[in-house]
Amino acid sequence: MRELMRLRNLRLLLVGQTLSMFGDTAMLLVLAMWAKQLTGSNSAAGTVLAAVIVPTLLAPLGGIVIDRLPRRPLMIGVDVVTAAVVLMLLFVHDEGDLWLLYAVGLVYGASLVLFQSARSALLSTMLPDQLLGQANGTLSTVREALRLVGPLSGAALFAGFGGHAVAVLDAATFLVSALALALMRVEEPKPETHEHHVIREASAGARHLFTHPALRALVIATVICLLAIGLGESVFFAVVDQGLGRPVSFIGVLAAVQGAGAVLGGVSVTLLIGKIGELRLVAPGLALIAVGCALATSHLVLVVASGSFVLGAGLPVVVVAIVTALQRRTPGPLQGRVFTAFEFLTGGPQLLSVLAGAALVAVVDYRVLLVVMAAGNLVGAGYAMLRLREDPSAPAEGDAQTVAALELEMTDPHLPLNVEPG
Repeated sequence: MRELMRLRNLRLLLVGQTLSMFGDTAMLLVLAMWAKQLTGSNSAAGTVLAAVIVPTLLAPLGGIVIDRLPRRPLMIGVDVVTAAVVLMLLFVHDEGDLWLLYAVGLVYGASLVLFQSARSALLSTMLPDQLLGQANGTLSTVREALRLVGPLSGAALFAGFGGHAVAVLDAATFLVSALALALMRVEEPKPETHEHHVIREASAGARHLFTHPALRALVIATVICLLAIGLGESVFFAVVDQGLGRPVSFIGVLAAVQGAGAVLGGVSVTLLIGKIGELRLVAPGLALIAVGCALATSHLVLVVASGSFVLGAGLPVVVVAIVTALQRRTPGPLQGRVFTAFEFLTGGPQLLSVLAGAALVAVVDYRVLLVVMAAGNLVGAGYAMLRLREDPSAPAEGDAQTVAALELEMTDPHLPLNVEPG
């Protein structure tokens, strides 16, 4: 950690991201709360959050942009544009303006896909391989620590002053993030020139994921998890409303408790990832999420809060493991497309799950859905335990062949990629 903090660029990135992620944790919850307040519907709250996920369906096109442009200037542009779009929420006044929540949610989701994928690619340029896990763990810990204050602050600001105040705050944090990025001094390699077909170029990331055994298994484990966990975007509003009999703002309390668990998970993964590797952390992380979902079926506040804590502890473990695995197993010129391909392949199932949750929560007992969520994550944990057991410090079999083929293809658009999976 001390070695990381000696790096000026990383310190600036952390400062900007800390404030920006604070705005995210406040705003994304408030978007759902705002929809619930305007319509009185748990399904509306869930579908607004589904709008944030929809842009992942176009993520591979974003990957081309990330790999064709310098990452830092792109991130600055994304921050500034998103700040302007978030201020559109100042025009929301009644249920007739609900469409604005969806519109902002769509742009917000697109900005998250572009920014987070570009940030991960930028980190791999800024840092040596051995510091990537620690840097990802630190960013995750900061983000999850903000769940202690972000959701509560957003909910309190929403309750006291309305959603407009939260929108102004969030827009300001995007601008601070842009300023921090502008102050960084990073020598990025010149983006490579690509002349072949856009579809072939966009799909290069997905081909890399599927021809690398460890990354292919990681995609499958993540899809299993997200098919289950996506139901929770609507279900946890029902937990608060029907199960605990509390007002919608209480979701902020549970989010803060989840944040406390996530801090523990983030610190733990930062300490463990260098010792046992990222792949071995995926199964226990998914198992913790499953336990958290099961505990949320209770009508007791203390038990549900415990479930939120445990679920929160599992999330950063899985996220940091995924990001680090992608960074370490992807050549630099391909990173933008690999990260956005991963978003596409996993975001589609997550979107279906969120929409299913929004529909089912109105007709199915929410506890049944929580059991399905727990079971799905246990299946994902079992799969990860069986398939992600290779030595994470060594390249997967066939990886060098895959990378060489991809790099050759990038220079010769007429050469077909013909690499057998390892």
